[in-house]
Amino acid sequence: MTTPKNLIPSDAKLEITQIKSVIGGKQNQRDTLRSLGLKRIGHTVVRSADAVTVGMVNTVSHLVKVEEAK
Repeated sequence: MTTPKNLIPSDAKLEITQIKSVIGGKQNQRDTLRSLGLKRIGHTVVRSADAVTVGMVNTVSHLVKVEEAK
C-alpha cells in the first residue's frame, strides 16, 4: 500500500514507515525524512497528524508508507 496523496490534518496518530532510499533524492527530501525521525528503510515512527507532519509526509509520499496507528 502506498501513501494516499494529500493527507489532511486530523487528531489521528500516523504510523510512518520509510520504504524507499533517499540515495539520489533531493536534499529537501533527505531533510524531510530526517525531520520526521526516519533513519533507514523499514524504520517506523508514530507522529500525530498535525499540519506540519502531514505537510512533510506529502513532500516525501513516494518514499514512505503511512497507516493510522492503532
